[in-house]
Amino acid sequence: MGEVRVKVRLTNASDEALARRGQLPGDQVRSYEADALVDAGAVSLIIPARVMQQLGLMTHYQRTVTYADGRRERVGVAEPVIVQIDGGTTSEDALVLGDEVLVGQTVLEKLDLVVDSLNRRVMPNPAHPEGPVVNVKRISQAPFLLSMPAGR
Repeated sequence: MGEVRVKVRLTNASDEALARRGQLPGDQVRSYEADALVDAGAVSLIIPARVMQQLGLMTHYQRTVTYADGRRERVGVAEPVIVQIDGGTTSEDALVLGDEVLVGQTVLEKLDLVVDSLNRRVMPNPAHPEGPVVNVKRISQAPFLLSMPAGR
């Protein structure tokens, strides 16, 4: 079984929000397309520093990562990125390291995608033929939420 790659479009989430509000022309929204490595064993989205710079992102905090060989390192975490794969869209903070874009498990789960290692592809979850489903635990509604006025 070889590596799995997928076309991904990354967009600066702040730029996108400003464009939606009419505060930034749509043609100034920064984005980046990549043939990303998919690693279901990795948790997070990973982008290289050059991609972070091209998207105009800043790091907003640091996180300790553990590599497969047990080494640990503090790395930057970039501001939110909009991630688009196969027509699905989500947003995610990205770890800043390495030299290529890597899609980890959290993005796959949010977009309800699964890795087909045999055919070396990412595909919609066959358990949900009607479209992507996000799993959430049951929550009870707090009384104050039920009595809140509409529009708040």
